[in-house]
Formats: sequence, structure tokens, C-alpha cells
Amino acid sequence: MSKALVKRGSGNGVVPAIASALIPGVGQLVNGETDKAIGVFVVYAVAGASFLGAIPLLGSVAGLVAGATWLYGVADGYIQGKKKG
Repeated sequence: MSKALVKRGSGNGVVPAIASALIPGVGQLVNGETDKAIGVFVVYAVAGASFLGAIPLLGSVAGLVAGATWLYGVADGYIQGKKKG
């Protein structure tokens, strides 16, 4: 992602954290970590689809993976936003 598209603030990780809370992986994208953003989004999407029954995997395990991935995305977005700011 072009650095011109990403505004750096005062080092506040709240914006990336909120972005990842709404759509997992977007906080990493805001922080300029494109590969990590794709990974978080794909893991969350597959686990979420499995939890909802669209992909036949263990539902409760997929739900835990989706929840853990969501939490990781929010926490990582916040921590990396604080470091990069």
C-alpha cells in the first residue's frame, strides 16, 4: 500500500483496532501490513463460514478459531498502530 494513502497520526492505535473490529484484517491494512491483513481476513472468513455451516468443518472449533482471529486482529491492529505511529 502506498505510504501516501496511509496517514500517520500521533501513534494512536485506536483507528486500526476499530477497523479490525468491524472487518478483520482492515486494521492491519491501515497499518500498511498487507500480507498480514490478507491472512487475518482469510482465516476469519474461512472459520466464520465453517461456523455458519457453509463449509463442513467442526462448527464449535471453527467458532473458536474465528473468535481468536478476530481478537488477534483487533489487538495486533492496536499494538502495531501504536508502534508505527
